[in-house]
Amino acid sequence: YTVSAAAMAAIASFLVGSAAIVAPWPFGIPIAVTASAGKMLVQRRRTRSAAKASDLRQHPHAASSGSSGPPPVVLSWSNVGCELTDKHGATKALLRGVSGSAQPGRLLALLGPSGSGKTTLLNALAGQVPTTKGLELTGTLLVNGQAAAQSQHGQGYVQQDDVFYSMLTVLETLRMAAKLRLPATLTPAEKDAVVDRVLRTLGLTKVKNTRVGDAKTRGLSGGEKKRLSLACELIASPSLLFLDEPTSGLDAAAAEKVMATLKALAHAGHTVVCSIHQPRSSIFEMFDDLILLNEGQLVYHGPASEALPYFASHKHVCPPNYNPAEFLSDLISADYYAPAPGGKAKEEEDNNQEEAVEAARARVRRLIQAWAAHQATQSEPAGLAAGASSQDLVVLETTAKPTIGWGRQFRLLATRSWRQVVRDKSSIKARVIANVASAIIFASIYWRLGRKQGNIQDRMGLMQVVAINTAMGSLSKTLNVFPRERVIVNRERARRAYEVAPYLAGKLLAELPISAVFPALFGTLVYPACGLNPSLGRFVKFLGAVTLSSFASSAFGLTVGSFAPSTEAAMAIGPAAMTVWIVFGGYYVQSVPAIFSWLPKASLIKQAFSALCVNEFEGTTFEADKQGHGMTTGQQVLEWLNFGDITVRGRLVQQMRITLFYYWATYSILCANKPRFSPMLPPRPAQPSVWVPSASAKSFKSKQEPLLTADVQVEPPASQ
Repeated sequence: YTVSAAAMAAIASFLVGSAAIVAPWPFGIPIAVTASAGKMLVQRRRTRSAAKASDLRQHPHAASSGSSGPPPVVLSWSNVGCELTDKHGATKALLRGVSGSAQPGRLLALLGPSGSGKTTLLNALAGQVPTTKGLELTGTLLVNGQAAAQSQHGQGYVQQDDVFYSMLTVLETLRMAAKLRLPATLTPAEKDAVVDRVLRTLGLTKVKNTRVGDAKTRGLSGGEKKRLSLACELIASPSLLFLDEPTSGLDAAAAEKVMATLKALAHAGHTVVCSIHQPRSSIFEMFDDLILLNEGQLVYHGPASEALPYFASHKHVCPPNYNPAEFLSDLISADYYAPAPGGKAKEEEDNNQEEAVEAARARVRRLIQAWAAHQATQSEPAGLAAGASSQDLVVLETTAKPTIGWGRQFRLLATRSWRQVVRDKSSIKARVIANVASAIIFASIYWRLGRKQGNIQDRMGLMQVVAINTAMGSLSKTLNVFPRERVIVNRERARRAYEVAPYLAGKLLAELPISAVFPALFGTLVYPACGLNPSLGRFVKFLGAVTLSSFASSAFGLTVGSFAPSTEAAMAIGPAAMTVWIVFGGYYVQSVPAIFSWLPKASLIKQAFSALCVNEFEGTTFEADKQGHGMTTGQQVLEWLNFGDITVRGRLVQQMRITLFYYWATYSILCANKPRFSPMLPPRPAQPSVWVPSASAKSFKSKQEPLLTADVQVEPPASQ
């Protein structure tokens, strides 16, 4: 087992930062300053190198040639394969020796049944196959005849789900994308002109001042969100556009409008590649080129208008007035009971069903073999000549680093976070109501606490529930929001729009002032109602302790949300971990085993509870019981709690260290979990194409000859 240099550097950076936070201030500050200075020097050198490289490149919006469209790009690939090996050593082929090309000015659609490899091929061509243990991606990918990895061509990738900052308008979303992704050499007016042109191109002008919206806030429709996703990619004027099932979840009218937009973009000079599932016939007519896949193998690749004649020549004729897309999908499906296209599907006995499935599998085998034979007779895929000539092609490069500096990134991202927070009225109202309701409940339980012996326990209980309530409120809010926001951040980081440090700093600057309002409101109501120490100084310290506890809990939520795979997972992990901090919070456990002695020091609940207790009991006197026994001074209470030698200031400093540690952990995790994609390795030596059924097809008992032999002879089903 080996650890990469990048992983070692990340671990070392995290340890140095943690040491600077945990160490005493005389040692921690020099460590932090030295580490920060070294990191800034390294980052500055990288930024200068990226800036020099950027000066040698030409951005499409900065070009003065007057060209109305992006530089034409021909994408070609050969022998693309993708295999996934599980922990038991079993290998599953997702793609098998797929070759083809995509042309500028043409819309290429990838069709096939579920599990055919559409999305895998799309991701492989876009360089977006996530790094996965046991996955190997092979093949050759060229852009204008040059290796794609070296060309660094301009491209955009629109994923299937559309996620945005819900409180921003369409215009604000696009302007943010333009400011983050367009070259710094463009003036603000030029960037606004780019945004206006994209709005007009995608038909979003009428809704440009409408908020994007989400499940709780009304905003854009599904089709408008899809076009907004496309607009965010078009900001950088990419020559290549990849889209993963752009019509999923849309009604027929919205789907047709989205595809009409893609058709127009293709005719404007973009090379557009999309995967699509069962399009309607009017959408099928928009396709210029078509790729049909089954079990990761090509069944057809060529002009969409020639697909039906090609299959008709193999005795598979599409019935009149039949959706060509449905006909082709049924024709190349083999994993379930699918009679010949045009026939009537009905329930059969097990033996008849098995025979029908075997017939469908045999049909697909013949079609794959037929296309392989057809492709072997051609020097290039059908439709290749329709694209631009090689003399017209140029290679467009993009920068590997953000186009603007950290300061500009910080200002833009802080502004975006601020708008998202202050405009979310429903969340603000919910948090206000929750804090007021909690304050009323606690006030009714602990109303005007006296100075009797029984009130000592009540005051300790109040301090504990105040610390827990404040922490849990902030934790649940953060865990519910941040995992979803991280999806947006990861996508924008994959586009190299900004770095983690300015994003996190801007987010904290925007959110902390608003987050401080809610614990302060809660404390303002609870403190006088419960009859706590009537001193203005003590009241201010009380508010400071609960506010800092809220910040620490929110920071803890950011850390959990930075590695949790989903919101549901974060909501399960966060409260479970918080339970540990509550148990070791100083109220329930006084004698801690040596092996757990570090947990009270790391418990954010312990720091808040101890600070609140010292603030409340120090200098306070109580009445003895009828026998003259009991604790009559607050110092005695603190000694009983083992808080006799601590101060409010010391506990707050410790709470600040815990908060900073969680912020640092969040930053380190986000940096370590940056989007990573599998590289395309050189293709393996050519092997004969072999059709292998999926697991569902193998579940039927085999009664026929081996899957593929040179002399297989199976009569095709009768054409309809």
